[in-house]
Amino acid sequence: MSSLNLNDWHYLDISELAPLLKRRALSPVELVRSQLDRIEALDSRLHAYARVMAYESLAAASEAETEIARGRYRGPLHGIPVAVKDLFWTRGVVTAAGTTVHGNFVPDEDATVVKRLRDAGAIIIGKLQLTEGAFATPHPSSVPPVNPWGANHWTGASSSGSAVATSAGLCVASLGTDTGGSIRFPCAANGLTGLKPSWGRVSRHGVFELAATLDHVGPMARSARDVAIMFAAIDGPDVLDPSSLPGVPSVALTPRQDLKGVRVGVDPAWNARATDDETLKAMGETLTTLRDLGAELVEVVTPESWHVAGTWEVLCGVQTAVAHAETYPARASEYGPALSRLIDVGRAADGMTYQRAILEAIAFRGRMSMLLESIDMLVAPVQPFAAPTYEQLGALAQDPELNQRLIQFTSPFNVSGHPALALPCGMTAGGMPIGCQLLGRRGSESALIAAGEAFQRVTRWHRMHPPV
Repeated sequence: MSSLNLNDWHYLDISELAPLLKRRALSPVELVRSQLDRIEALDSRLHAYARVMAYESLAAASEAETEIARGRYRGPLHGIPVAVKDLFWTRGVVTAAGTTVHGNFVPDEDATVVKRLRDAGAIIIGKLQLTEGAFATPHPSSVPPVNPWGANHWTGASSSGSAVATSAGLCVASLGTDTGGSIRFPCAANGLTGLKPSWGRVSRHGVFELAATLDHVGPMARSARDVAIMFAAIDGPDVLDPSSLPGVPSVALTPRQDLKGVRVGVDPAWNARATDDETLKAMGETLTTLRDLGAELVEVVTPESWHVAGTWEVLCGVQTAVAHAETYPARASEYGPALSRLIDVGRAADGMTYQRAILEAIAFRGRMSMLLESIDMLVAPVQPFAAPTYEQLGALAQDPELNQRLIQFTSPFNVSGHPALALPCGMTAGGMPIGCQLLGRRGSESALIAAGEAFQRVTRWHRMHPPV
């Protein structure tokens, strides 16, 4: 059926593939077979997948082909192969959450977001690797994903498999989760665009929990336009998740050509705190681009967030201890050292310490919301140092404040629940991606995505691909 060279399609966006599928210039079956061939050729080196759903995805592709041929086209995700982090329940398929303790868990239903992707016509091609329980590092028994831009560089945590697969063309887009930066870090490390929505904007039903009030589900893709398409499919309240937000505005898919009238906040001192020269240079160029697009850059003072990043571990640890209460400490020997340590931190925390952290979180949320009433969005780095090697991370690990430094621009917005869009905004001298983020009012995802699309209309960072 197809006149498209399927050796070239794997870096096409959803928005580029969808018209081909709709007019039947490209077959969903051909597309999925080509995707499976690429996974087979590359993933033995990249280790992005926990499991590939070859049989299921081919069956779904055949069904999509039949539906499209009969004129029942569901929209831009119909026939598109996507993959999901292996903590989203998939009916009849093992969902291990990067652990051994749940290594044999087979859910009897899909997570709400997986069901919504399927309802939109997307084809789930597999489950993607992650760190143990979606915390800092992989379980010692697993082989971690490899950054396709440079094998000795950090892939980000914990949605590392989602980022590697999407960046290397092993899926068109993916789903990840973000509890302290785990959509944004992998996007920055792999040159992707990713959205951490407002807390409660996307259902968490059927998603293995790390820390309930900090966990966010969101899309990861190669462009802001594709993020918009994915987000439109998964967004909205869910009766199965009582924490999901009712009455949120629908996602706007209309792109904007410029940023005229948009007030973008910049805190130079905050952005520069312990930030390396390459990241600062990329941030400066980003600000120039935003100004050239018509944005009004407004210098602001960000609410104090350093201590919020420091108390994040207590908030996360207590909630993780609750989430794992059925298996820890009863099966503690099956846990890796990083997740065990986090749970132990949570179990050891006293009520006074936890309550102080909660009060600090509430205060930061309120101050951040007040700041965002005076601007439309805030621009910041994703992380203070660009694309570190594992050797550099090892050296940084000697710094007792390493984790606080690493998550200083990300975790406060998990605590506050404000949305953040991560964008590629530069490259290091060594050819590794650098990421920035746009942060907005709760419920302002459409505005952030529109700004990201305008930025990507005049930049090419999101069009660069790893040498695989």
